[in-house]
Amino acid sequence: MKILTLNGSLRARSSNGAVLRSALALTDATSATADIAALPHFHPDQDTEGATPPAPVAALRHAVADADAVLIVSPEYAHGVPGVLKNALDWLVSSADLLGKPTAVLTASPSPTGAAYAHEQLRETLRMMSAAVIPDACRDFTAIGPKTDPATGTVTDPATLQDLRTALTALTTAAATPTPTPS
Repeated sequence: MKILTLNGSLRARSSNGAVLRSALALTDATSATADIAALPHFHPDQDTEGATPPAPVAALRHAVADADAVLIVSPEYAHGVPGVLKNALDWLVSSADLLGKPTAVLTASPSPTGAAYAHEQLRETLRMMSAAVIPDACRDFTAIGPKTDPATGTVTDPATLQDLRTALTALTTAAATPTPTPS
């Protein structure tokens, strides 16, 4: 089982990074994290039929195609998805690599209201891209700051860790379940 992760926060010590590291520590699956910071700005003229995509875009598409599941972790900026993550998803729209791919969305915010806007925007964008968004694998973590240890960069709150375990189990179960082939 191979999980590709996309982290919408580029901060080295972000709480979303702590959520991602902690989630991956709760599964036996192998994982890789896509370098979405290396992607050029999405440009439709570079994504036409027959065009050779820029190398970082080709690498992202290959990583998504090669993964059994995708785990997206993201903060919320100004009630929305961070630009770097939306840019990565824009590059994937025409590739069909997310088509039917079991996908989870984890959002986290220091706010007591969480990252609900970004969470719903991500889920809607992924549904439009025909990713298999697994509802039981999606979570929006509120007031995440005190639930993490800045020294280790991991989640320490037992309830949050259990919620992460449940989400990762749902994602890996969905990825391990064969999808029926249309006849």
